[in-house]
Amino acid sequence: MSAYGTGLATGLGLIVAIGAQNAFVLRQGLRGEHVLAVCLACALSDALLIALGVSAFRQIADLLPWLDPAMRFGGAAFLSWYGARSLWNALHSSDALALGAGGGRSLRATLLTCLALTWLNPHVYLDTVVLLGTVSTRFPGAQVAFGAGAATGSFLFFFALGYGAAWLRPVFTRPAAWRILEAVIALVMGLIAVSLLLGG
Repeated sequence: MSAYGTGLATGLGLIVAIGAQNAFVLRQGLRGEHVLAVCLACALSDALLIALGVSAFRQIADLLPWLDPAMRFGGAAFLSWYGARSLWNALHSSDALALGAGGGRSLRATLLTCLALTWLNPHVYLDTVVLLGTVSTRFPGAQVAFGAGAATGSFLFFFALGYGAAWLRPVFTRPAAWRILEAVIALVMGLIAVSLLLGG
């Protein structure tokens, strides 16, 4: 239980910080669009990356030295595009973003965006594969328990964020609140993109 508890606490500690993935889950939760699919996609992706980290993170870095710069620049490009789209929404949207409005994105488009925000973000690999992989070495013979704890933390967090966002829906019945959220998302995406380009 020590390994599992440490994995749970460490996983939650890493994932709580506001990032591209979390901002997207929050937005979907507020809109009530494909929440289950988005939460599952994020949590399962994290679980897979955590499993990779606790089993083989050092070997991956040695075998693929080109992966880090490729992920950094690819992730920065995608986040810049997504942030620009959110900024455009913040400046130009009106009641189209109000709760209850029609014309939501399809499940396929939503999942593709969700997976891109997850798998094209090098910070996700840093947290799950590298950091959690490193901490798991403190529990020889119990890495599976540690990884299970960290994966549990991801499931708890994403589902709490996605479905807990419903409590904020009354605030977001006003288009102005959506514009503010879109502006915050644009800022977060932009800051992450810059940090990636600077090698952070």
